[in-house]
Amino acid sequence: MRPERRLPSRRAMVVAPQPEAVEAGAAMLAAGGNALDAALACAIAQGVVDPMMCGIGGIATLQVLDPKSGTHTVLNGLGTCPGAARPDMWAADFLGECPDGFGYRVRGYENECGAKAVTVPGAVRVFAEAHGRLGRKPWASLFEAAIGFATEGWIIRPHVQAMFSLDERPYGRMSYPEKLGYTEDGRRLYLREDGTPKRLGEVVRNPELAATLRVLAEGGAEEFYRGRIARAIVAAMEARGGLISAGDLEGFRVAEGAPLRVPYRGYELALPGPPAGGVVVGEMLRILERFDLVALGYNTPDYIAVVAEAMKIAGIDKEAHVGDPAFQEVPVGRLLSEDYAEECAARIRRGERASLTRAGSDAPNTTHVSCVDADGMMVSMTHTLAVPSGLIVPGMGFMLNGAMNWMDPRPGRAGSIAPGKRRYSSMTPTIVLREGKPVATLGAPGGAWITVGVAQVLLNLLDWGMGMQESVMAPRFSATSETIDLSNRIPRATERALQAMGYATKRSYQSYAFAGVHGIAVWDGTAEGGADPQRDGYAAGV
Repeated sequence: MRPERRLPSRRAMVVAPQPEAVEAGAAMLAAGGNALDAALACAIAQGVVDPMMCGIGGIATLQVLDPKSGTHTVLNGLGTCPGAARPDMWAADFLGECPDGFGYRVRGYENECGAKAVTVPGAVRVFAEAHGRLGRKPWASLFEAAIGFATEGWIIRPHVQAMFSLDERPYGRMSYPEKLGYTEDGRRLYLREDGTPKRLGEVVRNPELAATLRVLAEGGAEEFYRGRIARAIVAAMEARGGLISAGDLEGFRVAEGAPLRVPYRGYELALPGPPAGGVVVGEMLRILERFDLVALGYNTPDYIAVVAEAMKIAGIDKEAHVGDPAFQEVPVGRLLSEDYAEECAARIRRGERASLTRAGSDAPNTTHVSCVDADGMMVSMTHTLAVPSGLIVPGMGFMLNGAMNWMDPRPGRAGSIAPGKRRYSSMTPTIVLREGKPVATLGAPGGAWITVGVAQVLLNLLDWGMGMQESVMAPRFSATSETIDLSNRIPRATERALQAMGYATKRSYQSYAFAGVHGIAVWDGTAEGGADPQRDGYAAGV
């Protein structure tokens, strides 16, 4: 006989990859904040306790659905190229794409480390725009938990320590210990006396960041874009040969738009439009809706082959067509159309193999928060430093993004550098609706793997009927190149069958691999969260 469930049912919930950040979001919900307040408090805390993943020097894409006000919108704060950027600024120094597909290599690492690597940060503007419209608690209250963590300290967790120690030289990028040690502030905050990164269980205190957050809490986002923090950023740029000017900061604006609405088996997927990754997820699922996936069997060779082909087709179309719609036309209507989905499905049925050399440019240095409150508001936000630049603004305690690494140094391409341009990002904060009502919210960190990870979790939820935690824990695979990457929990017999079908495969050493999806499902008024085990977070209900 099954024991009686004794845990209380929850109608409000927050989930994220960092335990301290989840704690901050849950406390905000318990104090009467709505889902947006909680998501923002969580995000600001994330920037303190995961400083190579995100922060106020980073970029963000947020989707919010508020049934009470009828608001459903996407706020895109992807970083823009500075006004002084030129399409050919690194053309002579271009060394090639990074072999793992995450970014581009230039001589001297100027596009990923230091002042020239920084795009205009958009995260704070997203936070302020969203809160000004829909926030319930005072702006200053969003910063309280983060200030506490920065002041009192937080302990190095497994995923943070793994990132601090990451050596990306084999992929054409700098190692993270080098970036942590790029500035005097970084060495003091994050390295030991012998120059190695702090270890598991050691404490990080960042009083300069606490002071900066107090300035933001008291003076609002204008302090970041026009005031004291802006002046400090510009001074750091001038001292190190950077490109961002006071005008770039003052002129930054969030790009707002309605989410893409993509039907799938009686549900509706609300996805962020270009230059975010929603169109890629939408295209995959439009194609896969033409197949009886359940009849193929879960994660069987035939199932993996069909889903992988849809991943590759969408990846090819992303590389060819998806960029900043302010600079190029993106054929969203065609990519998500019934006719094109059927055409692609027919190719798969005929046994055609899509040829994708590589998909992806953004790096997996990202984080996510999903939140729902008792009134039905849903928030899904992915934010990041892109490739962390290593540049901590002197005396301010926060690192700036290195998102210029996402920009193609070769002129004349969809992702080429241009003043004011936003580069494509795989970030895909997602909301699922059934008969017009929101029933799930999810998203992920993980670079080019975000779209394939989110797509698979959606299949797990909507085709296979899994709960959210089971959906994010299930073994995943990825086809962002000619090779199908397999997590280490997919059986070797399945891998051998795929190889016999003519596919190249690569087995990951990770049991949980390919993006870190975090989400919440609300099927019957009760919230059920799922936190990807490869990160350190959890879901907390209130």
